[in-house]
Order: sequence, then structure tokens, then C-alpha cells
Amino acid sequence: MLFRHAVLEDAPAVAALVGELLTEIVAAIGEPVFHFDMSETTERLERFMREERYVVLVASDSAGPIGFITLYESFALYAEGVFGTIPELYVRPAYRSRQVGRELLSRAKALARTRDWTRLEVTTPPLPAFDRTLTFYEREGFVISGGRKLKLAL
Repeated sequence: MLFRHAVLEDAPAVAALVGELLTEIVAAIGEPVFHFDMSETTERLERFMREERYVVLVASDSAGPIGFITLYESFALYAEGVFGTIPELYVRPAYRSRQVGRELLSRAKALARTRDWTRLEVTTPPLPAFDRTLTFYEREGFVISGGRKLKLAL
């Protein structure tokens, strides 16, 4: 298994994995809470990467990408400065329980330290459908910090 920083040429494969992630969430909760368009997602990812707004780490095997994690830099007074946010982490089901997600997260933590981020934050998909996701993050040292994720479409 190979773990590395994604390059622009990886954008279509990572976008496809994003589609798988969103499809899995929608199927589990039974609500169409995401809009996914492959072309738009690929273009958006390429732009974020070119502008250095997004860091993407990819896990691959001989067949190609099997998982990824994305990070971006955030700022907040409550977080005592600059911190990282993990908007997406996904590993194809056939590769789960093989430590792929754990290794991606480990590399994200290492990157966060090199950037002097005060913390990493992540929001899980809806519970209880994704209790295993919450357990994974807790096992990796994350603690529940309260609240719920809210959004306002503009």
C-alpha cells in the first residue's frame, strides 16, 4: 500500500471516492443531503489544490486509489490560533479494518504538527448511523467537543 500527497492528476480518482463517500452517507441516513456532480467536484478539487487551500493524502494499492483524507487550515480564537479541519476521510469498504484510515489519519496528524496547528477538528456523518465512525475517531484520540454541525445554504 502506498500513502502520498495527491497531485492534480489524482483529482478525478479522488472525486470518484468523494462520490462513493456521499452515496454511502445518503444510503445510511435515507435522506438526499448532498448534491454530487463528478465534473464539478473534480474541477473544485483541482482549484482547491492549485490554490493550496486543500491538502489531499491518498492511499493506493496496485489497482489505484482506495482511500483519502482532506485537510484545510482554519482560524479561530477559541482554538487558540491556527488549526486543521478534516472535511473528508474515506476508505473503500473492502479495505476497512486494514488500518488504511488509521494510517491516513496518522499522516494528517504529522502534517498538522509540521504546520504548528493547535488541533485537528472533524465532524462525523449523522449518528447513530455512523457510530462506528465516531468510535474510530475516539480511538485515535479525538474527543467530543459538543454541539452539532449546522449549515445555512447561500
